[in-house]
Amino acid sequence: MTVTNHTTAIPKLGVGAVIRNQNDEILLVKRNRNPEQGTWSIPGGKLDMYESLEECVIREVQEEVNLDITVTQLLCTAETIRPENDEHWVSLIYDTTVQGGEARNNEADGAIGDMRWFSLDKLPEQLACFTKPAIDRILGKA
Repeated sequence: MTVTNHTTAIPKLGVGAVIRNQNDEILLVKRNRNPEQGTWSIPGGKLDMYESLEECVIREVQEEVNLDITVTQLLCTAETIRPENDEHWVSLIYDTTVQGGEARNNEADGAIGDMRWFSLDKLPEQLACFTKPAIDRILGKA
């Protein structure tokens, strides 16, 4: 395992989107890649240089699941620290509203293995760690 020099390494910044449908189900995607390969996650991704956080979450959702969204509010933040995997992520999680598009997996051959709507009382067990704070906030636990 290669470990980054911690004096020059900096955390990575990501975003995530809580997307709910008219049945109050949440859209989750199954991650095909690390970090957290094999877990269910809210759609999102890595912030590009000179991109605003809100622009990033709108772009990532369009790229991954084909939905046009607007940001309603900052829901919470999530932090993933795993030195054993040389990972440190800070993620800003947004509550969003769908404006258009039809949900579909645009990255079936890449980053996303599956995509499904889940009832908040029937969520999968294997949730990505940065998805858990968003779920807790929605359910009033945080």
